Amino acid sequence: MKRARAIVPSPTAADLVGGLSIVMPVLDEAAGIVARLQSLRPLRRQGVELIVVDGGSQDDTVSLAEPLADRVVTTDRGRGRQMNAGAVCARGNALLFLHADTVLPPDAMSAVRQALAGGAAWGRFDVRIVDGPAGVAVVAWAMNLRSRITGIATGDQAMFCTREAFSAAGGFPEIALMEDIVLSQRLRAISRPACLRQRVETSGRRWAHHGLVRTVLTMWWLRLHFWLGASPDALARAYGYTPR
Repeated sequence: MKRARAIVPSPTAADLVGGLSIVMPVLDEAAGIVARLQSLRPLRRQGVELIVVDGGSQDDTVSLAEPLADRVVTTDRGRGRQMNAGAVCARGNALLFLHADTVLPPDAMSAVRQALAGGAAWGRFDVRIVDGPAGVAVVAWAMNLRSRITGIATGDQAMFCTREAFSAAGGFPEIALMEDIVLSQRLRAISRPACLRQRVETSGRRWAHHGLVRTVLTMWWLRLHFWLGASPDALARAYGYTPR
């Protein structure tokens, strides 16, 4: 059964002033969490709320994050589950979901406010992959183009939406993989995304670790089998995800 198209009112610019919450899911990010959260201090000074959601880290992620975030929440592992937990306790009228290895551009919040106040219910940024092997610029270009054509976004692109749209879409599915793809499909039934030209920077560590060609082929394989109805849990195990 197709999800009914929801009518979600657009927030005004006044609604969004100081009404943004960043939700960051983390797991064993002690090595880089301090620098990442410190980089968000200017946004917090502008009234942006920062919520870190830990999925059961076995290092010092939580204790390091607590002084640098408005709230640190602990829940079971799983990005979809973690981001839903952060959204529940967020105070903002708009939500931005930021991976721990992704860096926002300096004008990110003004861009989000403008997009949402202009009528979009949700959106995402273009992405630049940094610290990866040769060829990642082509991968990023392809990701941005595909997203612009299909209206599907990935978590690496710092997805954002109004609280009303997130609720109407039912939040993230709590599955092992592809939670960002499924939420994009649900949000796309509400409106086309705002595809911002400003670029977030995301780590190329998975491309560097596994190799560019192998990583791209693996992602294509996973998405193809997901579209064909394969279980996200089975795909996650094939991808190397090991539940705790």
